[in-house]
Amino acid sequence: MATFPLHHSEGLARAKTQIDFRYAPYAALGLRLALGLVFIAHALLKPLVYTFSGTVAFFVQHGFPGWTAYPVFVAELIGGLALIAGVYTRWAALGLIPIAVGALTVHWENGWTFTATNGGWEYVAFLIAALLVQSALGDGAYALRGGAAGRRKSSGNDNSLPPMT
Repeated sequence: MATFPLHHSEGLARAKTQIDFRYAPYAALGLRLALGLVFIAHALLKPLVYTFSGTVAFFVQHGFPGWTAYPVFVAELIGGLALIAGVYTRWAALGLIPIAVGALTVHWENGWTFTATNGGWEYVAFLIAALLVQSALGDGAYALRGGAAGRRKSSGNDNSLPPMT
């Protein structure tokens, strides 16, 4: 298991983080798949359950322009598919954060717990945190990646951050 110091300054306690690089890519894969499925499910709710006209009305009711329901649907669907496939994972995760922040504003007044009437903001806040973590982790295992620039050989013990592809 690789260990590397977080602080290099003399006189400071040396904090250490242990990451098992054998399994870390599979952890990133698991998070990537879970987030992808969540965003695809939320996208498909719009046409299949709420209908687009109902979704537009909901957006307007909560202070968003009605037309924004359509790009949100597209962003959730394409972003979710990109996460599942492992294509431009970091960018897909970062791109979904504004969508989640918009949902957070809808649920903010309902309180913390998602079981509150009309749903609280804990679930949406967790999604934002998970998207941030995914953007830091990158593709993980079994990713198609974002073109040839995204494909790089790794010894499995690379502590550097890969380029955002």
